[in-house]
Amino acid sequence: MLRNVAVVVLDGFEPFELGVVCEVFGTDRTAEGLPGYDFAVVAGEPGPLRSPVGFTLDTPFGVERLEEADLVAVPAITESHPRLLREHYPEPLLAALRRTVARGGRVLSVCTGAFVLGAAGLLDGRRCTTHWRSVSELALCYPAADVDPSVLYVDADPVITSAGTAAGIDACLYLVRKEHGSRVANAIARRMVVPPHRDGGQAQYIDRPLAAAPADSLAKVIGWMQGHLHQQVTVGQLAARAHMSPRSFARRFVQETGTTPQRWLTGQRILLAQQLLEETGETVDVIAERAGFGNATALRHHFRAWRHTTPQAYRRAFRSAPGHAA
Repeated sequence: MLRNVAVVVLDGFEPFELGVVCEVFGTDRTAEGLPGYDFAVVAGEPGPLRSPVGFTLDTPFGVERLEEADLVAVPAITESHPRLLREHYPEPLLAALRRTVARGGRVLSVCTGAFVLGAAGLLDGRRCTTHWRSVSELALCYPAADVDPSVLYVDADPVITSAGTAAGIDACLYLVRKEHGSRVANAIARRMVVPPHRDGGQAQYIDRPLAAAPADSLAKVIGWMQGHLHQQVTVGQLAARAHMSPRSFARRFVQETGTTPQRWLTGQRILLAQQLLEETGETVDVIAERAGFGNATALRHHFRAWRHTTPQAYRRAFRSAPGHAA
C-alpha cells in the first residue's frame, strides 16, 4: 500500500513538475476522507538547489529519507541544464533509486526526470517515455530503454514515467487510482480542477507544421494536393500532373518529402481535421468529408492511429468555447 512518498529535487528543477507531485501526494485531504501520505521533499544533492525561474529551495531531508519511501518521484530538470544529457547525477541518489526498486518500492519520473532514472539503470529493458522534445535524446543516452514518444505515461511497474509537464498529473492520478480506486482519484482531480483521466497521448500535443517547401520538381503538384485535400486522387493521377510515370513520381516524392504520397496526404488531412475540430462546430461526418476521409468511420480510424485519441476527445480538449479564452 502506498503510504510514504518522497520527491527528489536536483539543481535546475522545474517548479511546476515539482508542484504536481506535491499537490497530489503532499496536500493533506484526510479531513475529506481521502488517504494521507507521509510526504517529504528531498534534496538529491547539496544545495543551493536553483530553479530556472530564479528561486532556490531548501529542505531538511537528504537522500537517506528515500530509504523509507514507498514511492520516490523525480520531477523535471530544465532542458537547458548542462547535466541533462551528460548523466552527471549524484551516485548516492542513483544508488538510493536502485534500492527503492530492489526492496519493492516504486519510482516515478515527470518529464525529463526520466533521464535520472535512466542514469540509475532503471529504464533498461523497460518501456518508458518523456517529453516529446526529449525522446530522441533519452533513447540516445539509454539505448537499452524502449522509449515511446506518443503516450502520456507508461506503467512499467515498479517504474512509472510520464511525458511533459501536465502529463505528470495524469501519471500521479493514475497511480492513486491504481492504489486507492477511482473514487479517490476522482475526488483529488476534482479538488485540482483537472480531468481524472485524459484520452489519448502526447502525440496530439506535438506541433506538426506543414512540411517545408519541396524542391521545384514537385512544388506545383504538392501545392495542388494541399488545395484539394477533400478530393480522392491516385498516385497515377498525381504522376500525370507531374508528367512522370507513377513509379518515378513515387520515388521522387519520397526523396523530396521523406514519405509516400498517400501517407503525406493522410498527414495533411489529419492536420485539416484538427483545425476544423478546433475552430468549427461542424459534425464529425462533415469534417471527415471536408478533410478527404469520406466518412466519420475512416476519420476516427486514422485520427486514432495518428493522434492516439478520437476526434471528439480532441475537440473537447482543444476547442475554445465562444466568448472564452483558448
